[in-house]
Amino acid sequence: MLRIAKLPIAIFALFIIIFPWIARQIPAIEHYTDIMVFAGIYCLITIGLSLLMGYTGQISIGHAAFYGIGAYVSAILTVRYGLNPWACMCIGMAVTAAVALLVGAPSLKLKGHYLAMATLAFGIIIFIIFNEETEWTGGPDGMAGIPGLSIFGFDLDSVEKYFYLVWGFVLAAFVFTVNVIQSGTGRALRAIHASEPASSAMGVDVFRFKIMIFVYSAVLASLAGSLYAHYLNFVNPSTFDLFFSIKLLIMIALGGMHNIWGAVIGAGLITFLSYEWLHYFEEFDVIVYGAILLLVTIFLPNGLVGVPGIVKGWFRR
Repeated sequence: MLRIAKLPIAIFALFIIIFPWIARQIPAIEHYTDIMVFAGIYCLITIGLSLLMGYTGQISIGHAAFYGIGAYVSAILTVRYGLNPWACMCIGMAVTAAVALLVGAPSLKLKGHYLAMATLAFGIIIFIIFNEETEWTGGPDGMAGIPGLSIFGFDLDSVEKYFYLVWGFVLAAFVFTVNVIQSGTGRALRAIHASEPASSAMGVDVFRFKIMIFVYSAVLASLAGSLYAHYLNFVNPSTFDLFFSIKLLIMIALGGMHNIWGAVIGAGLITFLSYEWLHYFEEFDVIVYGAILLLVTIFLPNGLVGVPGIVKGWFRR
């Protein structure tokens, strides 16, 4: 059975705990805590995508839509109706789960490129709705005035406080997903990825597992969208466009689609590229992303998490 060591998870959790302190000690990287908030938000999406694509073998190019649904449900219910933000986040996840179920039920009967095209069309439709429904979403101008979050009257009004909230969700989602991977469900998912007909012949309910993981990944994306909205206090349709869905695919391809650690590594690296290291390229950053995807596909099909295995192979030879 697949095993994921507990020690790396403990080291990773310790790194997250001390990261804001490290950033404060070095003025040049003090703003990295803010970037890490976005990295954590994206990690929530890529963890679900890794489980869906890397372990189950189902292609999705529409997860930016689920991310946007979570963000806009939280924004609309808090700004226009004054509801509690935490309740709105839960409602957003419930709405997203229902939409994912409606979309996934017919779409997941498709395979390969047809499934990719179906999720792509869904993402485009949702993006158009965000742009055109100006009465609800504010249209291209977006929505402002989204309230921040608080816990038992304790306002999360600083970057560091929000950092710990976001990465607390990431660690919880990571541990839960690891448990899924190591369970009988995880073995069924890997069997589906290897061969759906063979899995079905062995008694695996292929469609049920596929739709379950699709909904789970959509709910994580919705949670990430709500956290994004309440952190920036503003949402705009351009955040949830087709390019963001493609960027999510680059994240898991770079880190390693078939390893849950790859989802975290890829999300972190691409976030720092987007927010920090590619500013000099301006609008040409798309070329860099394309080059990364091309090089990884050709030379690192297992992503960065596969590099140790490649190095070991060199030493053996």
